[in-house]
Amino acid sequence: MNSLSYNRYIWDDIFVKISWSIYKTQQYDAEFYIIAEILQPKLSGREQFNCIEQATERLQKLEVFKNAVLVWKRYFVSDAINQRSWFDSPSQAAVSVIQQPPLSGTKLAVLMYAAENVSLHSEDDGTTVMKRPHHTHLYNLQMHHKQGDSYEQTLAVFERYLQKLANHGCRLDAHCLRTWLFVQNIDKHYHGMVRARKEIFAFTGLTPQTHFIASTGIEGQSVHPEVIITMDAYSIREIKQEQIRYLHAASNLNPTCEYGVTFERGTCIQYGDRRHIFISGTASIDNQGKIVHLQHLDKQIERMMENVLALLSEAEAGWQDVAHLVVYLRDIADYENTRIYFEKNFPKMPFIILLAPVCRPGWLVEVECSAIKAISDDRFETF
Repeated sequence: MNSLSYNRYIWDDIFVKISWSIYKTQQYDAEFYIIAEILQPKLSGREQFNCIEQATERLQKLEVFKNAVLVWKRYFVSDAINQRSWFDSPSQAAVSVIQQPPLSGTKLAVLMYAAENVSLHSEDDGTTVMKRPHHTHLYNLQMHHKQGDSYEQTLAVFERYLQKLANHGCRLDAHCLRTWLFVQNIDKHYHGMVRARKEIFAFTGLTPQTHFIASTGIEGQSVHPEVIITMDAYSIREIKQEQIRYLHAASNLNPTCEYGVTFERGTCIQYGDRRHIFISGTASIDNQGKIVHLQHLDKQIERMMENVLALLSEAEAGWQDVAHLVVYLRDIADYENTRIYFEKNFPKMPFIILLAPVCRPGWLVEVECSAIKAISDDRFETF
């Protein structure tokens, strides 16, 4: 049963296109992934931000959203340092701001997640807590440290995150399900981040013989110029190990540890009523860890999407279950061909294309996604 559907509104008066997916069954609560984009790049930056906020308010007044709570928002902006003042107003939702310019030529866009019938609050340590009847979902966004090189900042960020997890009775190895690591000048600073993450993982019991964490490591700049590493993370306090399955797609991809990094290709979380699937940043790679189709954008996109589908298939899912896509490009000149591909092959699915170099220069494009699939599994509590 496919319980995911796609919707799109265009509000010409405020120059905004809203695309969203909704996972909804008759019996259980809905979830939403929403992408809001500006249609008029000639507006000033502040005007564009105001239009996005107006669109978000309108969206929440729609009948379909009447029982929904906006849980988190990630703004993709073109100039984080100059645009940071836009985000000074308090927000109930967790907020992340990262410099990854939308390649449509606008100043900003936003990816949002909402869910029905949840309670939401913020803790003193900066953790946003989403409460469901059976699970407590923890969001820690924009974690950073302002001193040191990429290695030292990554260690400091993870050490702070370990403390935040401990505050909620959680551990990195048992409860964290997804991270995003945004690296300023990734061609220069990626290896320091990788080295520090590997050390933290080994210290906390995460090894090639156990498991790692689904992740995206990608170019992204903080609103603070001295910050090299920014991390967003998601964990669930009551998650049981038997609910979690790690996706490998060995026919298409190799274990990441074989080329010196430490993340899972994908993670599947089983609830009683649905399956959540988080696909890490995925590129044109083969099962030997080699880049496929060097300097050939179209073929890299095709191989990248084959790899994603292989991971989804391992979780008994397909494109019909994908809630959204985030596409990262190294070269702004590749935008038009990339846009044409995704509009042709995924015309209804919410997606956004951003300027954000991938961790290996030979990769021209990377994608990440989330999927939600209806299931019935009486071993576990519902979402």
